[in-house]
Amino acid sequence: MNTIVIDDDAAALLIIKKLCDSYDQVAVNKEFTSAIEAVKYLNTNSVDLVFLDIHMPTFSGFDFIETLKTPPKIILTTSDKDFALQAFEYDCVVDYLLKPITKERFHKAILKLDNAKKDEKLNTIVSSKGDADFIYVSVERRLIKINIKDISYVEAKGDYISIKTKVKNYIVHSTLKKIEDKLPSNLFLRIHRSFIINITEIVDIEDNSVLIEKSVIPISRSNKGELMTRLNLL
Repeated sequence: MNTIVIDDDAAALLIIKKLCDSYDQVAVNKEFTSAIEAVKYLNTNSVDLVFLDIHMPTFSGFDFIETLKTPPKIILTTSDKDFALQAFEYDCVVDYLLKPITKERFHKAILKLDNAKKDEKLNTIVSSKGDADFIYVSVERRLIKINIKDISYVEAKGDYISIKTKVKNYIVHSTLKKIEDKLPSNLFLRIHRSFIINITEIVDIEDNSVLIEKSVIPISRSNKGELMTRLNLL
């Protein structure tokens, strides 16, 4: 994997570079102390993986991610544990490494990266959006068939999604965006950054939440208008 490392601390750059050198599949092509310079590099160069420090002067790691239209896989590195939840809101983030980074923890991140790339090939499969009555998802190396009409809602959980059906809950290494592209838009709607719902399964709506089965699911302000126009109101 073509890799770059971004960190304003020269010592941290050296440590991550040495850790990467232990893995044949990770080839560090370039190192940057400035996220802005890294963005310029990516304008003309393609990479598969970025090790990215969150806290940098003038232009943070999150600013860097927001700048990229199609970001590569990213492993965040930081001495601050308080941004983990925010970090995993980005589909491209594979792992969150706290400094000082140990060899053991770094190895787990590489394994997680390998699994993420393998799961991308096996994950949600369907012929084309809205054309099939089912999807296949990869769960523990098995492809499991799920009838689309049985899906009540889908919830983002870090770099995984939880697919709630009438009979079972499936945890899948994927993103809301990927499964949203596979689900028929006449039945499903993203009502929150963390939730896609089957609108036919709504029991009731109160204030800024919907009830599906026994689950109360929040509705974001930006999505509430679309939901209300989709309902068959008297």
